[in-house]
Amino acid sequence: MDQVLFHLHVFHLFKVAVTGWKLVGFIGTVLFTARWFVQFYATKKLKRVTVPMMFWYLSVTGSVLTLAYFIWGKNDSVGIIQTAFPMFVSIYNVYAHIRHRDLSTGEHEEPRS
Repeated sequence: MDQVLFHLHVFHLFKVAVTGWKLVGFIGTVLFTARWFVQFYATKKLKRVTVPMMFWYLSVTGSVLTLAYFIWGKNDSVGIIQTAFPMFVSIYNVYAHIRHRDLSTGEHEEPRS
C-alpha cells in the first residue's frame, strides 16, 4: 500500500505521488465532502433545510476511510483525533435514525403469542 501507484499532476504546478493509502485517503475525503452536496440537493429539492440519511452514510464511510489513512497510511495523531470524533457522531446519528424508525413502525416489540 506504500508503493507509488501513479503520479497526479495538479495544474502543471506540482506532482503528487499517489500510494494505495493516499488513494484510500482521497476517496474518504471525496465521500466526506460529497455529503454537503447531497444535503444541498435535498434542501433545494424540498425547499427547506433537511439532512437526508445519505448525508450520514457518506459521513460514516468517508470518516472510516480517512481514519484508516490517518492510522495506517500516515500515522498522524492529529488526523486520527480530527476524524474519529465526527465519525462517532455520524455513527450515533445513523443508529438513532434506525432505532427511531424501528420504534415508529413497531418493529422493536416482541412478537405476541
